[in-house]
Amino acid sequence: MATLVAADYVVIVITMIISSGIGVYYWLSGGKQKSTEEYFMADRSMRVAPVAIGLTVSYLSAVSLLGVSSENYVYGTQYAVINIAYGLATPIATYFYIPVFFKLGATSSFEYLEKRFGSMARMTTSFAFMLQLLLYSGVVLYAPALALEATTGISTTASVIGIGLVCTFYSTIGGIKAVLITDVFQSLLMLIAVILVIVTAALDVGGLDRIWEIAREGSRVEFDSTSMDPTVRHTWWSLTFGGFFTYLSLYGSNQVQVQRMLTIKKVQGAQAALWWSWPLASLMSLGLCYSGLAIYAKYRNCDPLKSGRIGSYDQLMPLYVMDMLSAYPGVPGLFIAGIFSAGLSTISATVNSLAAVILEDFIKPICSLRNKEITATGSVVLSKILAFVVGLACIALAFMARYLGGLLQAALTIFGVVGGPVLGAYTLGMFTRLGNQRGMIIGLLTSLVFSLWTGFGQPKPPIPNKVNVKAMNCSNLAGYYDHGESLDLHLEYQ
Repeated sequence: MATLVAADYVVIVITMIISSGIGVYYWLSGGKQKSTEEYFMADRSMRVAPVAIGLTVSYLSAVSLLGVSSENYVYGTQYAVINIAYGLATPIATYFYIPVFFKLGATSSFEYLEKRFGSMARMTTSFAFMLQLLLYSGVVLYAPALALEATTGISTTASVIGIGLVCTFYSTIGGIKAVLITDVFQSLLMLIAVILVIVTAALDVGGLDRIWEIAREGSRVEFDSTSMDPTVRHTWWSLTFGGFFTYLSLYGSNQVQVQRMLTIKKVQGAQAALWWSWPLASLMSLGLCYSGLAIYAKYRNCDPLKSGRIGSYDQLMPLYVMDMLSAYPGVPGLFIAGIFSAGLSTISATVNSLAAVILEDFIKPICSLRNKEITATGSVVLSKILAFVVGLACIALAFMARYLGGLLQAALTIFGVVGGPVLGAYTLGMFTRLGNQRGMIIGLLTSLVFSLWTGFGQPKPPIPNKVNVKAMNCSNLAGYYDHGESLDLHLEYQ
């Protein structure tokens, strides 16, 4: 298997230095973070464009780059239907949920729950959100480590620690401004990574239309799964309804996204950013779906997992890049930098948002009960300490991500099992007058237990689609394997 060379490492290091440099710049410029308003909310001075890009990349992340492409390689294009759900959820989040948070004007979105229900409602829901984000961040940090492991042989442990520390550094010192501006830079690297895969495949097989034709011949083109069986992996019903509530929970009540939108001064600007994030997210998502088909065009006759070249389908994309582009020093490094950047964009948002939640929802209320007040300077110092601790926690939890199965499935499961109940708490408060604190907490805990059992404790996993890959002529792929005969193999997502 080809590995990275010195030029590739130079490219990766330069991109990491640029991200860190942005953090240092915002540490030393502006108001120099003399208040939590600047550290967590950017003094509400951000423009629409960087916020829209930030809303997009924080959701897609490295999980999407690796997971969506492998999803389409293994199971076909049915997953692409989820983009319809994005369009259905955007106007509801834009006009029904976001204005409420702007009227509140608080750093933590959970302050709404205290004003609507009570302090216990706020703390309970905030804790559930922390659980969700920490678990998801572990998956996101583990994803780029997989990419590096598959292409260089460097251990996953070294990768997770290295990437995590870089991200923790610039997020801690730079605040939300650094997080959003690095998102813009990192989104370009993500886009380059996707384009590299599609363009090289098109040149290899004879055009974009040929990629689609090969996918159709291999039964990878599917948009008509309407089964009512809830154990079927992807159908119109699960993708539209499930995708709708997942997307709504992200952009209608998730602290990470709400906090980003609140960095814009006026609600109209935040609504514009959310509207723009929809086509940006869909374009990237569809591009990733097509990249999976492009990878299938390359490996349709010699599946890398079955031939033993990789240990998980989540390593398909970096393997493909090394097979196709390792002859061009620096280019694979640019792709790996895109994977790293995708993970960094999500972890940095996690570090900043969780620090804000812990400070606003737990530390300040406790100090208030003891009649102690934290000064503005003390709040900023404490915020940075919390951000650093959260970054270390994300690194630790990344080592658990390997036990959660496929990256995309694990990420969507985490969002669903926690994001759904949290969204329900906000919806109860915003759209009803009868809901009270006791009912909200009981409903939240009950739904959490049920959804956690459904997501992680179910005895029967989703039924995989019956798609075939022929394992033959492997010797033609960079001279690796020659099985000598054609074998029809049913794939199982691992």
